[in-house]
Amino acid sequence: MHSRHTFDLHCRRCPRLAQYLESCRAQHPDYHARPVPAFGSARPSLMVVGLAPGLHGANRSGRPFTGDHAGILLYRSLHRQGFANRPHSEHAGDDLRLRRCRISNAVKCVPPQNKPTSEEITCCNDFLAHELQILPRGTVILALGGIAHRAVLKALDLRPAARRPFGHGREYPLAGDRLLLDSYHCSRYNTQTGRLTEAMFDAILARARAVIDHD
Repeated sequence: MHSRHTFDLHCRRCPRLAQYLESCRAQHPDYHARPVPAFGSARPSLMVVGLAPGLHGANRSGRPFTGDHAGILLYRSLHRQGFANRPHSEHAGDDLRLRRCRISNAVKCVPPQNKPTSEEITCCNDFLAHELQILPRGTVILALGGIAHRAVLKALDLRPAARRPFGHGREYPLAGDRLLLDSYHCSRYNTQTGRLTEAMFDAILARARAVIDHD
């Protein structure tokens, strides 16, 4: 029997997102156009949490950060730090494998204009909570952006979030010897404006690797 807290490929909790997915399927019959499941190791040392699937990225491919600009930097950096067997994620059926790494999103369905509402983020949060609760001890949770950061805190019932504000490179110890590590999102906007450079993002992944190897 399906649990309310485990990933549901047919979830329709959020009326706006469900309607948007219906329109996506009508316009793009070959797209995944459903909630996007997490991808990677079942028992990771690094858990990457993004915002939501991109319209022509994960919403098309069915794999987080696959087919959009943000995934280019993410998978390249994961590969450099040994978390992936190749630097490019082309489609859900390719031979990419993550090593001790798993990738998910705060919101599982693509939102219009890539902007989920606060109600949609909250509605989807118990899926993330379940994903985080079953992580092994010592896992580094990498939050990409402020929304993912706050979603992780909520999923772990760590409120108020004001005590742990988002900031690129900030670190927060968590129960179970876990660590919350923040980074600006590797979005096209952030990389093209220089808010996040490849060197900055590589440094974050290198920090995650150092914490994991030290343990």
